[in-house]
Amino acid sequence: MISFENDYLEGAHEKVLTRLIETNMIQDSGYGTDSFSQQAKEKIKAAIQNPDASIRFLVGGTQTNQVVINSVLHQYEGVLAADTGHISTHEAGAIEFSGHKVLELPSVDGKINATDVDNYISTFYADANHQHMVFPGMVYISYPTEYGTLYSHEELESLSHVCKKYDIPLFIDGARLGYGLASKAADVTIADIAKLSDVFYIGGTKIGALCGEAVVFTKNNEPKHFTNLIKQHGALLAKGRLVGIQFLELFTDNLYFTISEHAVNMALKLKTGFIEKGYQLYLDSPTNQQFFVLSNEKIAELQTKVKFACWEKVDDNHQVVRFATSWATTEENIDTLLALI
Repeated sequence: MISFENDYLEGAHEKVLTRLIETNMIQDSGYGTDSFSQQAKEKIKAAIQNPDASIRFLVGGTQTNQVVINSVLHQYEGVLAADTGHISTHEAGAIEFSGHKVLELPSVDGKINATDVDNYISTFYADANHQHMVFPGMVYISYPTEYGTLYSHEELESLSHVCKKYDIPLFIDGARLGYGLASKAADVTIADIAKLSDVFYIGGTKIGALCGEAVVFTKNNEPKHFTNLIKQHGALLAKGRLVGIQFLELFTDNLYFTISEHAVNMALKLKTGFIEKGYQLYLDSPTNQQFFVLSNEKIAELQTKVKFACWEKVDDNHQVVRFATSWATTEENIDTLLALI
């Protein structure tokens, strides 16, 4: 049985594991104040071309989204997000659990647009009863989206402009950031992401780390007493070095971007193979997540030998399925899958 079920099937890249072993017996301070985390932060600042950025390491994506959103928003505010966004669909109501409503906007191929955001906020303030409503206090997007699609530089610039207009932050979920930036369809760099967002995070869990995400506040805007806020959420790791060391290695010798590129190359080979055999794309994703429309019969047949995600129903006889590649996907497994279809 081979699996394309998600992009966190394996443990960690061998260079990350080696760095963890090599530093294992070195004594250092806790809670992210260790020297390894400080070195990792400096490497990330250099990569994003923002020496004044504030960087914090957290353990997982949902935890990161909840901590950031809950810490940045006022009690009376909610967060605007795509109706297909991760915080809207696949986080078990974590944002609402922390006291903030997810204000859903219609999406196209997983994306929202600046015009809809502007219309939502302007309509909100034009409502005479808006003092009795949940205020839009942040815009959340992910890069890539839940459907593997990418925002262009122009689209991100437009969203950033609307956020500035209403003085609210743009938060970019980068759980798969490397896979987006490594795509040939991407017209932004990690420095652009830092410039156009107010806060974003660099995903490690899905891209070569055992666990961990690097949260980046880009505009001297880290919430006051953020360490306390992280701890209140039960998210302050005593052995903060565990994540810091991993990002130190990922941002050494371009490793993060090299392994991301491998994942995208494997996904494009997978996509080409499906298309050549006559299968229908659900949408055209240029990143590591590929979506196809398969018959129920073909799904049942493949599931005896391959793991993958059934995403949504098309009709009584067909479903959208997702195949995800990662930094660890082998060409051998791609060839095996293509032979089975």
